[in-house]
Amino acid sequence: MTNVQEKLVFDRSDAIVDRATHYCPGCQHGVAHRLAGELLDEMGITQDTLLVTSIGCSVFLYNYLKVDSVEAPHGRAPAVATGVKRSRPDKFVLSYQGDGDLASIGMAEIMHCANRGEKVSIIFVNNTVYGMTGGQMAPTTLEGQKTTTSPAGRNPGKEGLPIRMAEIIGQLGGTAYSARVALNNVKNIRKAKKAMKKAFEVQQKGLGFGFIELLSTCPTNWRMNPIQANERVETEMIPYFPLGVYKDLTEEAEG
Repeated sequence: MTNVQEKLVFDRSDAIVDRATHYCPGCQHGVAHRLAGELLDEMGITQDTLLVTSIGCSVFLYNYLKVDSVEAPHGRAPAVATGVKRSRPDKFVLSYQGDGDLASIGMAEIMHCANRGEKVSIIFVNNTVYGMTGGQMAPTTLEGQKTTTSPAGRNPGKEGLPIRMAEIIGQLGGTAYSARVALNNVKNIRKAKKAMKKAFEVQQKGLGFGFIELLSTCPTNWRMNPIQANERVETEMIPYFPLGVYKDLTEEAEG
């Protein structure tokens, strides 16, 4: 009999808690969590990280990363992160928010945090809907998209057009890095990790505010299976929310 040697090709990052996910099948919060956990370990900052989460499905990140964390009121994570960073400037401060939270009730907080150039890193998960509370229309809900509060589809004449946050944040003076990536396939996930690392590095280098937008799925509230949801990201979300870097001061600093 031939001896077969097993080779470990993938393992859980030390920063990620060993527990089963509670998220719906096909939800990509878990992918975002893995990328963040891997980077914290690879960059050697897990023990120096302070996490801020806000209300929504995103809040449960504190159950999956082995870091000290604080839960902020709805939309106020950037304000809380500002206080955490200013009181502990020696720590790496990470905030994790969804689109209903950050781009609606928290719009003022994220805008002023970025404009002041607070040295924090924000992960923004955009799945075009309020996930936790029943699938209501969010600021990022696409034109014509049906939700529990827009059963006939979003009407730009009444509700306006979906908000493109990465572009807006990229225009603010204190922003050091702003980019949009997607989590719908392996190629995009690899690009997402590189971009997330840049959003973390600008904080480490003291350059200013770091922002990374992740286009993600919500199969449950989209009334789709996971495969259909991934296809929707490609065919509907990316055309309206173009992937790319909207500001990067690391290139200027290196140049």
